[in-house]
Amino acid sequence: MIARRFYAAASLLRRFFYGRGTLALRGACVKATRGLSEVETSQSIMTFLDHIRVCNDHDPARYLPFIAAGSRVGWVARDFAARLEAFADIFAINDAAIALRDDLADFDARTAAMKRVTDALRADGTVTAWRDEFYAVAPRFGAAPLFKIERAAAPKFGVTSLGVHLNGIVRTKDTNGGKSLSMWVSRRSAVKATYPNELDNLCAGGISYGHGVRDTLIKEAHEEASMPAHLAERAAPASAITYCCERDGGLRPDILFVYDVELPADFTPSPNDGESAGFELWPIERVMATVRGSYDFKFNCNLVIIDFLIREGLIGPDEPDYLALVTGLRRWVGGASAGDVVELGALKGTKS
Repeated sequence: MIARRFYAAASLLRRFFYGRGTLALRGACVKATRGLSEVETSQSIMTFLDHIRVCNDHDPARYLPFIAAGSRVGWVARDFAARLEAFADIFAINDAAIALRDDLADFDARTAAMKRVTDALRADGTVTAWRDEFYAVAPRFGAAPLFKIERAAAPKFGVTSLGVHLNGIVRTKDTNGGKSLSMWVSRRSAVKATYPNELDNLCAGGISYGHGVRDTLIKEAHEEASMPAHLAERAAPASAITYCCERDGGLRPDILFVYDVELPADFTPSPNDGESAGFELWPIERVMATVRGSYDFKFNCNLVIIDFLIREGLIGPDEPDYLALVTGLRRWVGGASAGDVVELGALKGTKS
């Protein structure tokens, strides 16, 4: 009873801050850690749409366009831009933009310059959760990268991060001949550098420089869930989700490529690289109730699940927020529609 009252109070506190335009205290949700086998049964005042709001919480006025080779590739907070004035040989900064200097004329030169900057930011503690993993930086999805940047530093420069998420589902027949749908749920390890102990999709990962979407999916499925390649290769591309929020010390305009895989009933995922603490197969009704009534899943995993529920017809036009959910899964910076990837991260009315 005490725990239930605590969760209800936490939900009320979250809604208090949401109503004042500081969603989740700038992305740091009030959360309670519970066992994977527990489920919240009390009715919440939350809605699915709250997760869309959390994932698109940011103030565009706080940011300057980040320019490289004449194209906008990210967004830098104005106060952080002042910190970068120490690198006058790398950045040109004014009231309208921050740009890599023109004499950094190719991929290698820009990459080396940005490495010097990010190494310094790591040394002084500005950038943490270092990965020794690079993201490609380009003006838009599909364009040739202009440089690469350490993954942990990507939010500081507001560059678009690409990721892949896998829904692992199991369809079975019940005793009455009907069909039931279940989804594999992971608990992130307590020692994860980001979002420890939170619930997650079956597997997910950022798409590093030099890697494609599908090979990242197969790699992550093996590393996180011990899934053999012949099962991972069954996964089908199902959707793409975009959002932009202030998290991890900066701005995250992310693209998530979503895959679904229907798994045999005799396959049980198991932790392989220590990033997951374990897996459970949940009835889809339980997954749906948990997303609708809590912040137990990692922030962006909620969007992946909402997208799946819409595609399965489990969230339909009878849901009052249906249209807002459908459009809200594909948003860019400033709330602009994601119809054209050229507008990646662009403010309303601003062209790259």
